[in-house]
Amino acid sequence: MDWILLAADSANGHDDETSYIIWMIILAIFLVVLNGFFVAAEFALVKIRPSQIDKMVRDKKPFAKSAQWLARRMDHALSACQLGITMASLALGWVGEPAFAKLIEPAWLWFGGEAGSNAQHIVAFIVAFSVITSLHLVVGEQAPKIFAIRRPDPMVRWCAPLMQFFYYFLFPFMWVLNWVTEIVLSWFGLGSDADHGSVMTEEEIRTMLRESHSHGHLTLSEHSLINAVFEFDDLVCRLVMVPRSEVHFLDVNESFPRQLARAKEFKHTRFPVCNGSLDDVLGVVHMKDVLGVAHDDESFDIRNVMRSPTKVPETMPISQVLRHIQTTHQLLTFVVDEYGTTVGIITLENILEKIVGPVDDEFDTVDEPEIQEMTTGQFLVSGSTPIADVEKALGLNLDDADVDTAAGVLMARSGKVPEKGDRVEFDGVVAEIVEVKKDHAERIRFTLTDAGDNPVEDEKH
Repeated sequence: MDWILLAADSANGHDDETSYIIWMIILAIFLVVLNGFFVAAEFALVKIRPSQIDKMVRDKKPFAKSAQWLARRMDHALSACQLGITMASLALGWVGEPAFAKLIEPAWLWFGGEAGSNAQHIVAFIVAFSVITSLHLVVGEQAPKIFAIRRPDPMVRWCAPLMQFFYYFLFPFMWVLNWVTEIVLSWFGLGSDADHGSVMTEEEIRTMLRESHSHGHLTLSEHSLINAVFEFDDLVCRLVMVPRSEVHFLDVNESFPRQLARAKEFKHTRFPVCNGSLDDVLGVVHMKDVLGVAHDDESFDIRNVMRSPTKVPETMPISQVLRHIQTTHQLLTFVVDEYGTTVGIITLENILEKIVGPVDDEFDTVDEPEIQEMTTGQFLVSGSTPIADVEKALGLNLDDADVDTAAGVLMARSGKVPEKGDRVEFDGVVAEIVEVKKDHAERIRFTLTDAGDNPVEDEKH
């Protein structure tokens, strides 16, 4: 009878020990998952933008308001996450080693080891450390962290309700934690109002746009338009205007039939009205204003229908020129230099083309592209092409003087009036003038000295 009672007590003791091991293992797994929850909540809160949370609230997504509530208390919410991670990690280390010590005891005894010895605890520690660390890194750190970074929207929403509970539960500890943190930060000159996020620079936004385009979230046209908007405010009148040499105007000293013939020749909607040349600008005439006038009316004075001219400096950003045009309701304005000399004109079309690309009407002649790739590493460039466009296409830095066009760079480098056949060498490219018109290099052939490193080819691929 004593033997039976002893066996029963032993069986009960074995069952209690098995239950203890199972519960400790379950507790360890729970702590790993809890650690992963806090990690996911922390990274989702940091990764998501306030505008995204506001949109989820407007769309009435589940738990979106809880996420918004946490985002507005970012400092304390992140403190709750850090406190939860720390407590879960410490508790995991506390329950892990005893549980694995009991778990490996049968195998340890089978190999002849002594129960409860220091060696058993050392082996248990090594096994527990290896297994728990692996689980902790994969399930409790890496997986939730990566998921939160890639999918912050759903993660922040589904973590929000439980995080609100922990926020209130841990608030006394967080208050002390934040107070100490602010003291430490003050030692480094950082105030308590430091933002966890950071405002992105233009280059960072451009990089984000390139990544969105490469992953198919932005079409090529959307990407090009947004990029053009970024460059829009960097341009000034001088880089966009129609230069003085290409401006067609109506001379008040000529008869109306002759003026009308000139208008028919160039087919513009608006013409500058001048007294002999652009040095004496009188106004702007819209061709609608002369529709009712007889074509052979020699007595008609075009000054009777012209509008007063508006002028802007050549250094004015085109974003301000756009506002100027919107205010004055004059879609053609004159560009003057620092001496007050008219150096060109700028129209609404010139401005908008810098965003949406070329906009040709029914009467515009189809010109050749400003930059044509003839062969690998060789380009034919119009002399009036902005030097910034040439540098971008060729991947080079050619602008070593205060000039705006490809022809201007060659003239500045050579120091003389351009002639056909002139060759100018730059770092990485040789430029040769192919065509000259009125002392202006109309066509220039750029040949890369190392065609194998053609940036245009790399960009295409």
